[in-house]
Amino acid sequence: MGSIFGKHKAKSAVTEQDRAVLQLKQQRDRLNQYTRRIARQMERERSVAKQLLCNGKKEKALLLLKKKRYFDKVLDQTNKQLNSIEQLVNDIEFAQVQMEVVNRLDSGNQALKRIHQVMSLENVEQIMGETREAQAYQDEIDALISGSLTSKDIEIAESELDKLVATLGEQLPEAPTHNFPTVADEVVTARTWRLSGPLTQPFVLRRS
Repeated sequence: MGSIFGKHKAKSAVTEQDRAVLQLKQQRDRLNQYTRRIARQMERERSVAKQLLCNGKKEKALLLLKKKRYFDKVLDQTNKQLNSIEQLVNDIEFAQVQMEVVNRLDSGNQALKRIHQVMSLENVEQIMGETREAQAYQDEIDALISGSLTSKDIEIAESELDKLVATLGEQLPEAPTHNFPTVADEVVTARTWRLSGPLTQPFVLRRS
């Protein structure tokens, strides 16, 4: 009887390492959900950036591409952190790296909070708008991401903007090379024409 209870107790014991691994997997699952959601949103916003360019709103298009770059950067950093934690948990004794794992888990949580903060500002229509509320929203987005992007990140966003401009240029129809007739050649007033022939015959128009 005692041996049965002893086995049950051994199986149900949960170590600190088990808890850390569980937290890691939960973080990974949340990150994967964010990644799929953000990927769909960024694809939509890239299309909106094209529309803004067509409407001559280059600055707003660039703001969307900066926001996209911000997400790419945060997700890349978080993926590296989570991969590093998983490697540590699998390869090294937990007692030796406990503090490092906890610190990196905290870093992962902070990154997820940053993602959630920007995801709460995902109304693309506000960036397209011209109202006072829309401008306040655009300023909020710009202020939120400006401190997180380096000059290199901004160059990447601007490069993507240039590619969009080039793509739109290729899609525009070519300008005609022939000369169009002038209005004077086409328009003939009623006074320059007269009717000839009896009314029983079809009308024949003759120039006076």
